[in-house]
Amino acid sequence: MDYLWIMIGSALGGAARFWVTGFVAEQTGGIFPWGTVLINVSGSFLIGFFGSLTGAEGRFVVGESARLFVMIGLCGGFTTFSSFSLQTLNLMRQGEMIRAGGNIALSVVFCLLAVWLGHVVAVAINQMKGA
Repeated sequence: MDYLWIMIGSALGGAARFWVTGFVAEQTGGIFPWGTVLINVSGSFLIGFFGSLTGAEGRFVVGESARLFVMIGLCGGFTTFSSFSLQTLNLMRQGEMIRAGGNIALSVVFCLLAVWLGHVVAVAINQMKGA
């Protein structure tokens, strides 16, 4: 049943991301990815807020299915940046500043390299004759 809640949350998060990024692009002219920035920041806020509010030391107790729905499903579908942010915050809260910094540096660098590499490969495939 947990998979069902995660799938529903992911679908809702993905649809929300699509709508928000489109709406923000229409409002701002799409010159800068403000929609994505908004998605990443708000998703990070949501996972940090909900995770802390409903965690072991939280004020509210919710079932594991609810946490999976919101934190993995909804936030995961909305943005994967929220998971990265929560993991980095947890490292910092544990005093693991070097690991937190490493997580930040590696995530940003490798994600940028991966998107660049994906772009390069796609351009190469697009330029192949007969494609």
